[in-house]
Amino acid sequence: MPTTFTDNAKVMPKGQVTIPKEVREVLGVQSGDKVTFIVDGTTVRVANAAQYAMRLLQEEMRGEAEQAGLTSEDDVAAFVSSMRGDG
Repeated sequence: MPTTFTDNAKVMPKGQVTIPKEVREVLGVQSGDKVTFIVDGTTVRVANAAQYAMRLLQEEMRGEAEQAGLTSEDDVAAFVSSMRGDG
């Protein structure tokens, strides 16, 4: 399935739309999952809410490990161990 395509959905009286199957598959969403609407002017992108939140968190945390002096896996393991009270 191509990752760039267009599809249409009808807006129902209460503003609801059914996300087309192909779009749900690309987003990795199923019944009960949440989606995020990213609005930029008159353009709207739809994203898997969990994946979008994780991406924002990763962007926000970028560089934090280095600033905390965690530059290797051993540093991270020691930090986690200290937080758990293991050592």
